[in-house]
Amino acid sequence: MNQPLAYIHPEAKIAQNVVVEPFSTIYKNVEIGEGTWVGPNVTIMEGARIGKNCKLYPGCVISAAPQDLKYKGEPSTVFIGDNTVIRECVTINRGTAMDKNTTNIGNNCLIMAYVHIAHDCMIANNVIVVNSVQLAGHIEIQDYAIIGGTTAVQQFVKIGAHAMVGGGSLVRKDVPPFVKAAREPLTYAGVNSIGLRRRGFSNEKINEIQEIYRTLFLGGMNHSKALDRIELEMLPSDERDEIINFFRTSERGVIRGYSQRDED
Repeated sequence: MNQPLAYIHPEAKIAQNVVVEPFSTIYKNVEIGEGTWVGPNVTIMEGARIGKNCKLYPGCVISAAPQDLKYKGEPSTVFIGDNTVIRECVTINRGTAMDKNTTNIGNNCLIMAYVHIAHDCMIANNVIVVNSVQLAGHIEIQDYAIIGGTTAVQQFVKIGAHAMVGGGSLVRKDVPPFVKAAREPLTYAGVNSIGLRRRGFSNEKINEIQEIYRTLFLGGMNHSKALDRIELEMLPSDERDEIINFFRTSERGVIRGYSQRDED
């Protein structure tokens, strides 16, 4: 169902039941899966790969060239998974040859209005990015993370699975999985227990995660010694190992724990 006032390049690969509303433009080298709705005034540029049953709202621009002076026009892509919603005026830039050559957004994501997602970002499944969040290049956001509105995230930052970042935050360091992060400068603000319960985590599992973070942030040790103690004293589990691996592979460093001095 393509409106006559929309422009679709003849080389674009559009599934039969995709709806393209008036005044939208779809360039060549674009693929769009079944059941996707492309609202009015949407621009989808070369290199876009959009999955099934997505919704693209008015004014969004998908797969524009990276805002990176090192980009020299090389072919690159944006991948958007199935059942993902892109709201009004979102901009998503494609990747660069200097890094991954692609920007990825997973399945079942909600990207709210006025969000910018820069080149080479990797956003996993079931992620919510709230209004006016600005993501610089090379950022990784893992499954089920929630980024509060008007947050700005520095390049190369990693945000762990099930983490929740408070609105208006400046994210300069990595945010580990399962936590809430808030305040300025951004600090650990507890385990995201409500979110974890909503996703089926048991009370026992949440207590285990809380005990790990007590050791990391409230135990009076540096992260290296705290991680050694966690490995020595706590039984292995998927969550324990995920947290340990996140800290040990962090390149930017992890946000710090809260202390009373932050209120002074």
